[in-house]
Amino acid sequence: MKSTKLLAVPRYFAAFALASALALPVWAQQAQPSATDSQGAPSSSAQQASDQSTTLQPLAPPKEGFWGRVNPFARKKWVKKQTDPINDRLSELDQVNARNASEIKDVDARAQAGIKKAQDSADTASQVATSANQMAMNANNTAQQASSHVEKLNSTVNGLDQYSQISNLDIDFRGANPALTDEARTKLDQFAAGLAGREGYIIELDAQSPAAGSAGIQNSQRLAEAVERYLVTAHQIPIYRMHSVALGNATAPAAGDQGQGQMPTRVRTSTVHLRLMENSLAASSGSSPQNAPAAAGAEQP
Repeated sequence: MKSTKLLAVPRYFAAFALASALALPVWAQQAQPSATDSQGAPSSSAQQASDQSTTLQPLAPPKEGFWGRVNPFARKKWVKKQTDPINDRLSELDQVNARNASEIKDVDARAQAGIKKAQDSADTASQVATSANQMAMNANNTAQQASSHVEKLNSTVNGLDQYSQISNLDIDFRGANPALTDEARTKLDQFAAGLAGREGYIIELDAQSPAAGSAGIQNSQRLAEAVERYLVTAHQIPIYRMHSVALGNATAPAAGDQGQGQMPTRVRTSTVHLRLMENSLAASSGSSPQNAPAAAGAEQP
């Protein structure tokens, strides 16, 4: 019996020592504010008054377990329980950041594509505008050339019936005989040689005979026909370019003579007077009579 009692005594001491060891941290935590007070720090009541007068302090974590605020024997499960909400928030934040980065990248890609498309459209529009401007300039130049050509053509057309005298020639006959002399043929040959390659000209012929009345008109008609016949057969002068009139013994008015205050001269010889007339078509074609040799015996106006 005594031995049993002796064995029970050490158990009590061991239990008491273990309880003291376990209670020591709690006693230290409860005694720490007192130590702080003993070192000159403000008391707990004064600290609470100061905190309430300045700013509100964050709420203390709820009391958990047997140990209160501090659990010196915390296990992994307890730590995991405390950190899981934080890890969940971090994971959610990572997902949000990744989604925002993807959206930003997508918006940037679409913006770059829109900018490139707008730049391409602007370049195409610039090229089209440049081409249109060039076409407009070409059209303007063409219109100016056409206008100049039309003006020149109008001037030419308006001048087709406006003839000016270039030269003249007299062919003399022996009486009423319509036969051409050698001298007359030579004059007509030289006169026709100056017409080669010309355009826009006509030849006016007026024949005169000293005979009076119808006899003079008939004689002068035969003389004019003889000259025309020789020019057509010997030099192929077109008939439509020759215009003749039989004046008989009448006198043709001189250039610039209006028939006022002058007495008509008397016709003494049989003569055919030729006048070379030219219009604006001959001048525009470059076949001006001044560039061609004048017929021998022809008189310049």
